[in-house]
Amino acid sequence: MEHNQPQTEQDLTQQAAVRRQKLADLRAAGQDPFVNTKYPQDAYSADLKAEFAGLPAEAETGKTVTLAGRMMSKRVMGKASFAHLRDQKGDIQIFVKRDLLGDEAYAAFKKLDIGDIIGCKGEVFRTKMGEISVRVTELTLLAKSLLPLPEKFHGLTDREARYRQRYVDLIVNPDVKQTFVKRSAILRELRSYLDGKGFLEVETPILTPFEIGAAARPFITHHNTLDMDMVLRIETELYLKRLIVGGIDRVYEVGRIFRNEGMDPKHNPEFTTIELYQAYTDYYGMMDLVEDMMKTVAQNVCGTLQIPYQGQTIDLSHWERMTMVEAVRKYSGVDFDAVQTDAEAVALAHEHKVELPEIPTKGAILAEFFDAYVEEKLIQPTFIYDYPVEVSPLAKRKPHDPMFTERFEYFINATEFGNAFSELNDPIDQKGRFERQVAERKQLDPASKAQVDYDYVTALEYGLPPTGGLGFGVDRLVMLLTDSASIRDVLLFPTMKPLD
Repeated sequence: MEHNQPQTEQDLTQQAAVRRQKLADLRAAGQDPFVNTKYPQDAYSADLKAEFAGLPAEAETGKTVTLAGRMMSKRVMGKASFAHLRDQKGDIQIFVKRDLLGDEAYAAFKKLDIGDIIGCKGEVFRTKMGEISVRVTELTLLAKSLLPLPEKFHGLTDREARYRQRYVDLIVNPDVKQTFVKRSAILRELRSYLDGKGFLEVETPILTPFEIGAAARPFITHHNTLDMDMVLRIETELYLKRLIVGGIDRVYEVGRIFRNEGMDPKHNPEFTTIELYQAYTDYYGMMDLVEDMMKTVAQNVCGTLQIPYQGQTIDLSHWERMTMVEAVRKYSGVDFDAVQTDAEAVALAHEHKVELPEIPTKGAILAEFFDAYVEEKLIQPTFIYDYPVEVSPLAKRKPHDPMFTERFEYFINATEFGNAFSELNDPIDQKGRFERQVAERKQLDPASKAQVDYDYVTALEYGLPPTGGLGFGVDRLVMLLTDSASIRDVLLFPTMKPLD
């Protein structure tokens, strides 16, 4: 069996030089493979294997097919050879015989390299060893591979190379392709679910005129014609809620988001979210929607609600619900219902060695307790709701306890998967929160260019109906349903540090 496995840079350089010489020889003979413009492919590997699954060994089918794909192996045995061709649906063996192909064409086949793109025509049969194969009568080189493929392309060192050269990763690791096939299926199911609930998919601007006062740091660019700085969006929320004001009562966007922040296995500077808004419901309605949506998508994509993830099983059939106060009480023993003042909260933080937030109010300290004691315990699906107003600038206050908001996040495997509110629709309250948020941002970072989105406040003044809103990361959901440890494993082209 012929393989290409360069061990050193010198090996790779030598093999590449040999391949370029082969190309030069072909061109000199008037056989440039890159002039081919199309090929009449009419069959695929997996379909043929399924069609003839019951065919006995050494049996003929009488069916002639035309295949195209990449040659992944080659075994030359004198006057007859075997190779494996990989197409869009998988691998299939081809049998190449000099008597059938002719002396000249067979000699040309023997000069082909692993990785070359070929087309072939022949009859489907099953070999003596029981493998569905194609007996080739015509073979065409469709594109020459000038670089050798690595036989194995994994491990810690090569993982970086896999992300940088995803095209090679996809060629030599077929299971990687299945991750992205499943990602596509997940997005299709999410859209299908929301469309079925009467939501309208829309698109909103990626370039926005200024930085809003939210905590995430944006990427900044410049529009030459208007001579103005612009930012890449850090959320789709405010535009979507403008549409609720405009009378589109159920709306969602599958949106690319950009945040100029750190990178780790759960974060990439650009990522995909779905944000959705529904008029005349609240955060409890959003909880019900999340649970039903997650169950539906997992069942349709994975065929089960028992999802294997990194050595454990996530049970999507059961979702726990706790307020943030209840969760902190359960896991830290501290009851914030009994805390009356900010000073008491500060004292508790010191006592329990919990980091103080920049503005140490009771509500903000409660959120720090949650981060310190609770989040890492939330392995199975859990809704945490009723968040302090200090950390929820866009959520509606609870009518009977204005220190808290009608907000929840849901957690799986100690990771936040989504965020939802009963949306704040009081324009006076919203304006005040925006202005405080921007002031606090500039106090912490005097160079900040954050601004209040007064146009959004104006939209609220026309009247936003009671609305439930939800935002969740598609990439983290794909990680869960494909058992992928890193966000880079579910992004075709993740952001990478330059090699130099």
